[in-house]
Amino acid sequence: MTQNKPSQAERRRIAQEKIAAQRAAESRRQRTILISMIVGGVILLGGVVGVTVWAINGQNASNVQAAKNKQASDPSIDKNANLLASTAHQAYGQDIDGIVKSNDMEQTVYHIHSHLQVYVDGKLMTIPYGLGIEPPYQLQQAQDGTPFVGGGSKFYFLHTHDESGIIHVESPSQQTYNLGNLFDLWGQPLTSTDIAGHQGQLTIFVDGKPYTGDPRAIVFKNLEKIQIDVGTAVPYKDFTWPSGY
Repeated sequence: MTQNKPSQAERRRIAQEKIAAQRAAESRRQRTILISMIVGGVILLGGVVGVTVWAINGQNASNVQAAKNKQASDPSIDKNANLLASTAHQAYGQDIDGIVKSNDMEQTVYHIHSHLQVYVDGKLMTIPYGLGIEPPYQLQQAQDGTPFVGGGSKFYFLHTHDESGIIHVESPSQQTYNLGNLFDLWGQPLTSTDIAGHQGQLTIFVDGKPYTGDPRAIVFKNLEKIQIDVGTAVPYKDFTWPSGY
């Protein structure tokens, strides 16, 4: 049986279909190469960004640690042997609890004072000067001869100038700050059985009245008096505010 040969028009159509198929295959190949290049670039860029971020974070952490080490060895920090805890490991520049920040100068829009005294097994401990103030300190001498921090490199919204136990709350806006914020800034624990590493049952007075709640939740109020006994309970001892407060 004789097989009919394709007509010229049919051969032309078949050739065009082959060319179209080849072009489509080449186009798919080019797209695959392009997609592979894009994906590879994204992965490479992600790796570069990740390494860069890691390096920056690592450098920042290293800088903060170096600053803390420098702070801990600063000769102007309080080294009183009777300190409740040293300020050597307090915060250095970073925000605390999202609300306690630092500034080059003291803030006075919201300015109140509270007093804190802590007894450990009946012994009154010293609250350090410079808590919440980054050294080096400009140390002065108060009228009673005790050291007074007149200046530092930065001031947190919560800080102490001397060893009197007076907590200065100085913020650019009215805000609720509590004892937990202060101890977080200090880098010291505060629980129902532990205050700055001194462990035992806590007995707490706020303005002379017994307080049985969470010690961290005690809110700083103007001219408030806070007494905390660790271990041996000590009857409430009133504090007389100096003139000017």
